[in-house]
Amino acid sequence: MSASHRFDPGFTQNVIDTMGPKMNPRHRVVLSSLIRHLHDFSREVELTIDEWMLGQDFVNAVGQIYTPQRNEAHRISDIIGLESLVDEIAHKIISETDTDPTSSSILGPFWSPHAPFRPLGGNIIQNPNPDGKICKMHGVISDLLTGKPIPGAVFDIWQASANGKYDFQDPENQEPNNLRGKFKANEKGEYYFYCYHPTAYSLPTDGPSWQLLQAMDRHPMRPAHLHIMVTHPEYSGCTTQLYPKDDPWLKTDTVFAVKPDLVVDFKPLQGDDKATLELEYNVILAPKGYKGKQI
Repeated sequence: MSASHRFDPGFTQNVIDTMGPKMNPRHRVVLSSLIRHLHDFSREVELTIDEWMLGQDFVNAVGQIYTPQRNEAHRISDIIGLESLVDEIAHKIISETDTDPTSSSILGPFWSPHAPFRPLGGNIIQNPNPDGKICKMHGVISDLLTGKPIPGAVFDIWQASANGKYDFQDPENQEPNNLRGKFKANEKGEYYFYCYHPTAYSLPTDGPSWQLLQAMDRHPMRPAHLHIMVTHPEYSGCTTQLYPKDDPWLKTDTVFAVKPDLVVDFKPLQGDDKATLELEYNVILAPKGYKGKQI
């Protein structure tokens, strides 16, 4: 066997060729590529038996710590950048106009389909935290191609409290749907409500995801952020996150979800006895089916 073929050159293709003729075509493409890359990776690093066993133990530990409230596999995907990459592949649109649609970002594990609709001008803070800084958030939801407002668009927001925990992580202090809410834009495409200035927080440090971060000499911090999901039946929805421009973790977000147009400026608010801060953020949606520039 030549030096260029130290390992059996036909082994990987033989494994792929054992797939049967009744296989789903898309599954064949995905699994063939996965096997090829895994085999190439193993040969490239000359994976040892101990390392292979360590990998098996790690995968098993990810499954063992899973609960309906803790999706560790999702978190692992986050910290290796996989969810952010898949999100970009699925949603990136480069407009043929001078303006691009609002960037998407990862959904994350904390969205809930049960957030209630609240009236425009309402408050998502149901269980006040003494450290919370109340913010009036508002903006306009508009059409990418025409610039016109989108009446009836739904603005869904969720966030951690000032202690860095979401409602179902913190049942002692937060009732279900605290800091969650859906708002329907008015005839001018406007939305507005009250929330908290977001708080940075750490990913859990008691499981496999933390072990992986330690192995890579990385911190577990997420920059402060607001989660939003904006939808309308005639438009491609946008799920994203918004980050204060002065947050110290922006450049090293542990899940790689920060994008330039998602970094925002919270400003002091005068003349409103309900809030001390203001955030204006306008959302641009692309009509369904719009592909933009094909690069």
